[in-house]
Amino acid sequence: MSEAGGGRGSGSSVPQRAPWSLVAATAALCLVSATSVWPVGAAPMSREEKQKLGNQVLEMFDHAYGNYMEHAYPADELMPLTCRGRVRGQEPSRGDVDDALGKFSLTLIDSLDTLVVLNKTKEFEDAVRKVLRDVNLDNDVVVSVFETNIRVLGGLLGGHSLAIMLKEKGEYMQWYNDELLQMAKQLGYKLLPAFNTTSGLPYPRINLKFGIRKPEARTGTETDTCTACAGTLILEFAALSRFTGATIFEEYARKALDFLWEKRQRSSNLVGVTINIHTGDWVRKDSGVGAGIDSYYEYLLKAYVLLGDDSFLERFNTHYDAIMRYISQPPLLLDVHIHKPMLNARTWMDALLAFFPGLQVLKGDIRPAIETHEMLYQVIKKHNFLPEAFTTDFRVHWAQHPLRPEFAESTYFLYKATGDPYYLEVGKTLIENLNKYARVPCGFAAMKDVRTGSHEDRMDSFFLAEMFKYLYLLFADKEDIIFDIEDYIFTTEAHLLPLWLSTTNQRVSKKNTTSEYTELDDSNFDWTCPNTQILFPNDPLYAQSIREPLKNVVDKSCPRGIIRVREESLRSGAKPPLRARDFMATNPDHLEILKKMGVSLIHLKDGRVQLVQHAIQAASSIDAEDGLRFMQEMIELSSQQQKEQQLPPRAVQIVSHPFFGRVVLTAGPAQFGPDLSKHKETRGFVASSKPYNGCSELTNPEAVMGKIALIQRGQCMFAEKARNIQNAGAIGGIVIDDNEGSSSDTAPLFQMAGDGKDTDDIKIPMLFLFSKEGSIILDAIREYEEVEVLLSDKAKDRDPEMENEEQPSSENDSQSAEQIASRSQEIDLVDQESPEESSVNSHPESLSPVDTDSAASVSSSEQDSNPVENLETTSLDGECTDLDNQLQEQSETEEDSNPNVSWGQKAQPIDSILADWNEDIEAFEMMDKDEL
Repeated sequence: MSEAGGGRGSGSSVPQRAPWSLVAATAALCLVSATSVWPVGAAPMSREEKQKLGNQVLEMFDHAYGNYMEHAYPADELMPLTCRGRVRGQEPSRGDVDDALGKFSLTLIDSLDTLVVLNKTKEFEDAVRKVLRDVNLDNDVVVSVFETNIRVLGGLLGGHSLAIMLKEKGEYMQWYNDELLQMAKQLGYKLLPAFNTTSGLPYPRINLKFGIRKPEARTGTETDTCTACAGTLILEFAALSRFTGATIFEEYARKALDFLWEKRQRSSNLVGVTINIHTGDWVRKDSGVGAGIDSYYEYLLKAYVLLGDDSFLERFNTHYDAIMRYISQPPLLLDVHIHKPMLNARTWMDALLAFFPGLQVLKGDIRPAIETHEMLYQVIKKHNFLPEAFTTDFRVHWAQHPLRPEFAESTYFLYKATGDPYYLEVGKTLIENLNKYARVPCGFAAMKDVRTGSHEDRMDSFFLAEMFKYLYLLFADKEDIIFDIEDYIFTTEAHLLPLWLSTTNQRVSKKNTTSEYTELDDSNFDWTCPNTQILFPNDPLYAQSIREPLKNVVDKSCPRGIIRVREESLRSGAKPPLRARDFMATNPDHLEILKKMGVSLIHLKDGRVQLVQHAIQAASSIDAEDGLRFMQEMIELSSQQQKEQQLPPRAVQIVSHPFFGRVVLTAGPAQFGPDLSKHKETRGFVASSKPYNGCSELTNPEAVMGKIALIQRGQCMFAEKARNIQNAGAIGGIVIDDNEGSSSDTAPLFQMAGDGKDTDDIKIPMLFLFSKEGSIILDAIREYEEVEVLLSDKAKDRDPEMENEEQPSSENDSQSAEQIASRSQEIDLVDQESPEESSVNSHPESLSPVDTDSAASVSSSEQDSNPVENLETTSLDGECTDLDNQLQEQSETEEDSNPNVSWGQKAQPIDSILADWNEDIEAFEMMDKDEL
């Protein structure tokens, strides 16, 4: 998501309106005046510190981009842990995520205009030459139409836009003759067959070489697409038409937008998440501003700015009014059902909605933007990064973080709108967290689990396309940028398109279809720049006064009352409805409330309790709606309990020279020994036990005395191994899987079970690593002999003093450390099941502290009012404790077997992958310790 900046120039295409109307005025005029008129409460950041942070962003970009070019190019993306390129078909499939990869050097194309924004014009010229020389767009590979459009087509157009700008300036790109534009046009024609549907909505995927529906295309049978997938095309396709004069691209993108607008739910003016591309029926009928819909709203607003077509602004304002009426529950943004917008569809939020405060800034609605942004910032301060999804009580729902840039984007726009230096401090925090937790020797690695600090071997192209662009612009002054950023609009991938396109090649008919479908409330449309005194009351503490009540919204007490209960507003003075988290099956008052809501409680013979709702038996329509919500919460609560019975993540972190905590391996816990979430972590050097399997008295007790013993899985019970190494004086143990090649990527983690006896005598912590993760420690021992690790519940902060004091003794040592670190693959403990699935089995221990042996099943018999539809599982528990205390350990007794497989005999050779470890260390030395 991004901004509209600057003017369209002379000859606006909307002469009957004020030449800047709402959006452009807000983006360009109002934002500028805000920074110059109103003082702010926070102390201003000095120019020297801003410049220092800007330079730090440049160094970080060089680290990411340089490693991609050295170790991955011409592959699509860099794998920063293994220091190699990700090539489609050569790595294990990641499902839909791989649809962005088309063997077209994705990261290079996505980074083109970032190079110019960061004033790296020579590197930009070199990159363009590489694209023209090496990139092939005719590969036999199936790609996402959406991702290819925003990343590749947008990247080529952004590169072309800045290439012609540089050529005009007369110093660089003098040889350039629209070559990138010709590539963009070639790609545009390759995407057009996807639009061959009766609705005009594109297929979600296409084969770059064979198109759609041919046998060799291996695609074209899909029936559904997401709203954002079909509605995020107009900027790139219209720009391609305006640049080339070929109107067909803009026409196809407009037709898709027209169809989505026509299919909106008329009473709520909301759209669903997925739609049938042939019939136009909504497949998923939940609606929000996050994943699946987000950039559809963004492109309506920006299409108006770029193309000057009033109908796009009218549509956006209609949708925005519905969003603020139903979805916005400040500071939260919660999905609802499009047919029943007063009913929440889920009680968790995904990270992609972090773009929305920035879009609200462009709309001119600053207060809710500040509120939501502050809530998100508090979540980040709690978890270091924004989890892919988090619950309404701000617990982790999906623990990954692929280094998404949306929050940085909104931070940039809020700073432009308010001039409040608070947002510079927010940006500084983002920089520190990236360097501290995501930076690895070969780039920046996505977080596999924000709770443990474990990494994932991916660095998506959008990280270079967007993150560094927004962070640099946040700290840059106007003179730091070699062109006027206000003359361009940003696409959803932060690619730059010039605003002068609004008056170029306007041959597409712009029929206003908006008013054919709805009567528009004129009061909802402001056509001039909003009164800045209304947006920003003449109060130097205005933004701070909005943020202050949210400072403690994400803390360990998780205060209730955040979620607005709509029914309470209808029944002034009435008691709040019964929530599933408070329900007790033995409470007669609760049973009476259930009866009023039309919910019957049935005790089954097997001891379970069944809840059934008949809405027609409710005392009133309001009670019936309360009953629907109660049933929904009960189902979600049950599902969350099942999630919470998953394994608590643990971490093995290599802290000795030359790793310094950079390598974090996610480990499985044991049912015996101290719980690392409740006891101090264990730190010590590792030593291999003899015998390796640890199934008898150790013959090398002097080697493991006071150390953490490495043991082979197999031949005896885990508890027996623990006792043997404990008797030898070990302070902890790591069991490494004997199944060679096993990995957390392909095998589920389990708890090491006891032996059926009393295990209270085991006083040392025990953790389990799969073979692939364990080999990282074994390789380190072979290289350095003395390897120190930390066993804990989650990764600890690195020690910058130790890192500075203990420099690698030789270049060979530093290279070997990188080679070992690069092989780390962490265990993913995050539930990957579809958010569509919800369970109907519930255990009363999550509902009632009294009945702990029975279970409850939940069902609803009201037709057309099923609260289960499109629900996601989450927790509505009002109490918020530390994650590891929340997660219940699930016993999965597993006998330790497979005695015939030997480990440690086939050590994989360490390839020479990296040679820049010393440079990386030097770069870190140049930073202040608190910036690490």
